[in-house]
Amino acid sequence: MSEVTIVGCDLHDRNMLLKFAVSRDEPRQKSYRNDRTGREEMIEALIQFAQQHGSSRIVFVYEASGQGYGLYDLLRERGIECYVLSPAHLPKTAKGNRNKTDAKDALKLFEQARGYVLAGNPLPVVWTPPQALRDDRELIRARLETAEACTRIKLQVFSLLKRYGGVLPEWFYKNRNWSRRFVRWLKQDYLAGLAAVVQPVLRTFIERFEILHRQLTELDRHLRHLSKTERYCTPCERLRKLPGVGLLTAMSFLAEMGDLTRFRNRRQVAAYLGLCPSSFESGEANDRKGHITRQGPGRVRKLLCQAAWAAIRTDKETRAAWERIQRGSSRRSKKAVVAIMRKLGIQMWHEALQAGVATELVAAAMPPPRWIAGSEEQPPVLAG
Repeated sequence: MSEVTIVGCDLHDRNMLLKFAVSRDEPRQKSYRNDRTGREEMIEALIQFAQQHGSSRIVFVYEASGQGYGLYDLLRERGIECYVLSPAHLPKTAKGNRNKTDAKDALKLFEQARGYVLAGNPLPVVWTPPQALRDDRELIRARLETAEACTRIKLQVFSLLKRYGGVLPEWFYKNRNWSRRFVRWLKQDYLAGLAAVVQPVLRTFIERFEILHRQLTELDRHLRHLSKTERYCTPCERLRKLPGVGLLTAMSFLAEMGDLTRFRNRRQVAAYLGLCPSSFESGEANDRKGHITRQGPGRVRKLLCQAAWAAIRTDKETRAAWERIQRGSSRRSKKAVVAIMRKLGIQMWHEALQAGVATELVAAAMPPPRWIAGSEEQPPVLAG
């Protein structure tokens, strides 16, 4: 068996702390700056170290974080076998949580990689999306965050009106739409009746709303354009035929789920969406379930919840299923909605999978490392 250089990296905004060794040797420690120069210096040092010790592989692991996948891309381009691990699936202890350092974190990752290389232990690897999908996610997430900011501004305006006894016009209650007419009423009719020191506050809220509204319009335009591209056109149209599913829900689902072929069945889809019950089963207790796990992309769960309620209001079959699960009890309303969300998420997965959305994503995935000689089979990728 050829030698393998194993590296565990604790990645931070400004620095990278490495624990590295060859196979069963005692790990060494070294730190590098987390910038382009520091990363290039680290890669050159690792390749030189591997060549000096006769290693045919370099296995590099680090935890997924807000740093994204830039380091992963760079390492793979330079021919280093890199895996991004899921923090939620790494082993933890109460003692380790109270005694935590960068060196210990790097050592924990190093031991995970060494167990994979020498003993074949599975690595909790996250699926790394291709660059095109990462770019699509930026647009869709910006659209969602802008809508949330717009909602917060609306609530601030309503709270101000409530504190100062503002009475909304009757025509507003017909659809509660923040139309140009309503904004004009705030600026001209209501603003003049406030105290001089309070007027700048409401004026600032209105200006923020108008800016966010223009940004929403612009982002919606780009989102519609993205949905008509070859990658999303067919699956998006199929998803929008489902009750309660609109353009934003369909596009968010496709972007966040990514390669749909990595889910083998509906249970894995529900687990990834965080819509399966948690379990507390040990010893004689073999049927003790708790609340849903809430793991995975929370923004998709939020949109699924909105889509589920829309389907309950507009679709007779969905309404009947919700009433059947609810059993006439208000206490079971949330459980019934979660059941509808799970069913809808699985339906969307089936529809998108049949539309062939995963084909391009699989083809666009990063190719295997070039420098590695005789690398072993890649570990399985986590579906959730």
